[in-house]
Amino acid sequence: MNFYAYHGVMPQENTIGNQFTINLKLKTNICKAAQTDDVAYALNYAEVFRSVSQEMAIPSHLLEHVAMRIVRCLFEEYPQISHISLRLAKRNPPMNADLVEAGVEITTERDDFMSLNI
Repeated sequence: MNFYAYHGVMPQENTIGNQFTINLKLKTNICKAAQTDDVAYALNYAEVFRSVSQEMAIPSHLLEHVAMRIVRCLFEEYPQISHISLRLAKRNPPMNADLVEAGVEITTERDDFMSLNI
C-alpha cells in the first residue's frame, strides 16, 4: 500500500509530507471461505485498506506510533485476524543520506499484542 502522509519529527515533514509504503501480511482462517466460495466468510481487504488509510491520515511524529495504531485498529476491527506482520517505511527520509527508505516492522499475534494494553 502506498500513501502520502505527514509523519515525522522535522517541521517540514508535517507541512510538506512524504511518501510511505506499507507491506501488510494478515493471518486468518480461510477454510470456510475456501470451502463455500462465500464472500461473507472472507476478510474484506478493501475494508482493511480503508482502516489503514484512516490511520495513515492521522499525523504522528514516529513511525513506531503509526504502526502500533494500525495494528491495534486491525485487531480491534477484524476479530478474525490472528496474526499481523506490518512493515511501514518512509521514502527518502530527510536525513542527508543516500537512503531509499527507513522504516519499522511489527510482527505479532493477537493475544500477545492485546495483552500489552497499548
